[in-house]
Amino acid sequence: MGEKQDFDMVAADAPPYRNDSIERVVEDKGIRMGEAADMYGDLETAEQYGYVSRGLKSRHIQFIALGGTIGTGLFLGIGRALTAAGPLSILLGYSFVGIAVFGMMQSLGEMATWLPLPGAIPQFCARYFDGAMGFAVGWNNWYSAALTLCAEVAAAAIVIQYWQGAKDINPAPWITLLIILVICLNVFAVSIYGEAEFIFASIKLVTIVGLLIMALCIDLGASPKGNRIGFWYWQHPGAIKQFRGSDPSRPNTGRFLAFFYTLANASFSYGGVEMVAVAAGEAEDPRRNIPKAVRRVFWRILFFYVLGALAIGVLVPYDDPTLVKAQLNGEGTAAASPWVVAIKNAAIPGLDSVINAVILTSASSSANAFLYTSSRYLYALAQNGQAPRFLLKCTKRGVPIYAVGCTAVVSLITYLSCGSGGATDAFAWFQNLTTLAQLFTWTSIQCAYLKFYYALRVQGVDRNTLVFKSKFQPYTAWATLIFFSIIIIFNGFYVFSPFDISAFATQYVGIPIYFALYFGWKFFKGTHYVPLAEVDLYTGKAALDAAQWPDRVPRNFLEKVWFWIA
Repeated sequence: MGEKQDFDMVAADAPPYRNDSIERVVEDKGIRMGEAADMYGDLETAEQYGYVSRGLKSRHIQFIALGGTIGTGLFLGIGRALTAAGPLSILLGYSFVGIAVFGMMQSLGEMATWLPLPGAIPQFCARYFDGAMGFAVGWNNWYSAALTLCAEVAAAAIVIQYWQGAKDINPAPWITLLIILVICLNVFAVSIYGEAEFIFASIKLVTIVGLLIMALCIDLGASPKGNRIGFWYWQHPGAIKQFRGSDPSRPNTGRFLAFFYTLANASFSYGGVEMVAVAAGEAEDPRRNIPKAVRRVFWRILFFYVLGALAIGVLVPYDDPTLVKAQLNGEGTAAASPWVVAIKNAAIPGLDSVINAVILTSASSSANAFLYTSSRYLYALAQNGQAPRFLLKCTKRGVPIYAVGCTAVVSLITYLSCGSGGATDAFAWFQNLTTLAQLFTWTSIQCAYLKFYYALRVQGVDRNTLVFKSKFQPYTAWATLIFFSIIIIFNGFYVFSPFDISAFATQYVGIPIYFALYFGWKFFKGTHYVPLAEVDLYTGKAALDAAQWPDRVPRNFLEKVWFWIA
C-alpha cells in the first residue's frame, strides 16, 4: 500500500487511485477497512484509527431525508413569518426557497452518489474548490450545529413547560434527561441513531399528514363551529401584510419587503435537508439509496412545506391576537404554533397537547440529528487534516467516539439558558446565527459542485455514465448560488432603518465568522484554488466501486410498496 501519507490536507495530497490493491483489502477485510485504507493511504493507519460503519439501512436514509425536511420551523417558526408578512408571502417564500433547496440537493446528490464520504460537505469543498473553503464550511457547520443542539434541547425543555404540572419546574432536569438521551442514541452504533430518526420521522410524518387533512376539513367547515373559512383571511385582513416600518405611501414596496423577509425564515425551516448527504458515508448501498432520497426531496418540499404554508395561511389571519400575543411573550411552546391557534379557533378540544407533544418530539429529533451531523463534520475536518488527528478514532462499531464526545461537551452550554426567558431568547438568537451558517453551507455546496462539474469534463468523465446525474446543470448550480447569496447579503435589511447595532450584529455576525475561517486558513496554510486537472475525484472511491450489495427483491405486494417508500 505504500508508506503512510501526511494527514495535512488529505484531499489535496491523496495517493493515486489504487483500484486493484483496494479491491483486495475489501475482499480480505471488508468494505469498512477498504474505505479507511483508501482514504488514509495505508492499512496500518486504517487499523489504528478504524473507520465509520455503513450501518444505516435504506429505510433509515429515506426517513432521515424525510425528518430533515420537517422540523420545529414548520410547527413554530412559520408562525413568526405569518404575523410579519401574511399568508401569500409565506406561501411564495417557502415555494421559492424550496425550489432553490431542491436545486442545491440535486448538486449535492450527484457529488454524494459519486463519492459518499462521512461528513461529505467539508470534504467536497476541500477537494474540489479550496482547502480553505473546506475548513471554513466544516468549522462553520460544526459550531452552528453544536450550538443548535443546545438551542433545540433548550426549546424541548421549554415545550415541556406547556403542561400544567411542569410549569413551575426549573428546566435543568429536563435538559439533563434530553442531553443523556441524545448522547446515548449517538455513542453506541450508527444504526441506533438511524432507528431513532426512523421513529421520530414517522411521528412527524403522521402528524403533518393529519394536520393537512385537518386543515382541509376546518377550511371546508367540518369543525365543531361549522364555519366554512375558504380564503376569507386572504381578504380580511389580507393576503400580504406590509412589512413593519415600511412607507405606507408605497404599499408595493412594503409587500415586497414582507415577501423577502420570509425567505430567511424559510431558509431556517429547510435547514437540515442536506443531512442525508452527511449520512451518505455510513449508508448501505449508497449508490442506490442516496439518489432515491434526493429525487424525492421535491415532493417532500411540495407536500410538507408548500401545502403546510398554504394550510396555515387559510386557517389563521396574520393579525390573530392569540398568535401575536404568544410571539410577543416569547413563548416557545405550542401556544406560539399557528397550528394550535387554528385548532383552538375551530374549538377542537385536546389536540393542542398532541401538537405540543409532537413539537417536543421534533425538538428532540433535531437535537439528536444535530449531535450526529456536527460530530461527522468534525470527523470530516479531521480527515482533511483540519482538526486534531485523535478525532479520527472510531469504536469497533464505527462511531467516531471522540468527535461525538467533543460535540456533546458543547451541549452543557444549554444550562446557561435556565434563567428566566433564557431558553426562548437563546432559540431566537441561534435561529439567526444558524440561518446564515446554513446559507453559507448551501452556497459552498454549489461552489464545490461547479468545480466538480467542470473537473469531470476536464478529466474525461462523461456525466452520462454517473449513477445519479442532476438536471439542468450547471445552470441550476449558478442560479441557486446567486439566489442564496442574495439572501445572505440582504437577510437583515430591516436593521438599517432605523439602524440597530444589536440587531445588525445578530443578523450579520455569521458573515465575518465564515470569512475569518476561510482567509485565516488560507493565510496560515497557503492553500490555493484547486485547478480542474488536479481536483481529486477518486480517493475513497475504489472501495465503494469494489463493494457488492445484495439486490432487494420484494416477495409480495406489501413488500413492493414498502421498498418503494423506504
